[in-house]
Amino acid sequence: MSPPGTALVTGATAGIGLEFAHQLARRGHDLVLVARDRVRLDQVAAELGGTGRTVEVIAADLTDRAQLARVEERLADPDRPVDVLVNNAGFGLKGRFGDHGVDDEQQMLDVLVVAVMRLSHAALRGQAARGRGGIINVSSVAAYFPRGTYGAAKAWVNQFGLWAAAEYRSRGVIVTTVCPGFTKTEFHQRMGVRRGSGFLWLEPAFVVERALADFDRGRALSIPGRQYRAIVAATRLVPSRALQTYQSIGRR
Repeated sequence: MSPPGTALVTGATAGIGLEFAHQLARRGHDLVLVARDRVRLDQVAAELGGTGRTVEVIAADLTDRAQLARVEERLADPDRPVDVLVNNAGFGLKGRFGDHGVDDEQQMLDVLVVAVMRLSHAALRGQAARGRGGIINVSSVAAYFPRGTYGAAKAWVNQFGLWAAAEYRSRGVIVTTVCPGFTKTEFHQRMGVRRGSGFLWLEPAFVVERALADFDRGRALSIPGRQYRAIVAATRLVPSRALQTYQSIGRR
């Protein structure tokens, strides 16, 4: 059996990204970890280096086009192929669209859409040429609700991922879009939103286990948790105007 190869994970120092790094290391992947905080990157690399895996770090802010380009170059390097790309880096804003500065909205779009597109492009060309590889895009169940630019950006990720899965499957590349619901990470804390509890809140380990299991099966879409699969199924039955009304009431 050939070795699993190298996996590159963005947003790799916390939450779902950190869990991806740990689980991929346990599977035997060497790692390239990408995040803004070099100190935390080095700490994670030291932890994972103890597993016997080779761990490379790239400190990069994906809202900065020059820094993003460094990650693209690493993905496109034919001498150091990346077999699995995990587009996980996240960004969220609290409040209404009109209350945010447009530059803040642009930064969120840069992380959630532009970085996913550019990094996928850099990875796909080499993977398709080699006839093997995969991409896991971390989206959100927010993609199924008409609420703000975060959900709109994640809807783009969903549509892009489903198209890429169909387009590149015949060339040996698996593309899986993962749509978690509420997950116990730093994401909400960084937004200044209190994290909740209860059956809707998922553990990062569970989300990643389900995502990798679906990726192994070649599935284009992964929705971890029966409760969220039921919620997503329900959105397909409810008229969009009713969903918009519900979301509007929920903001009051």
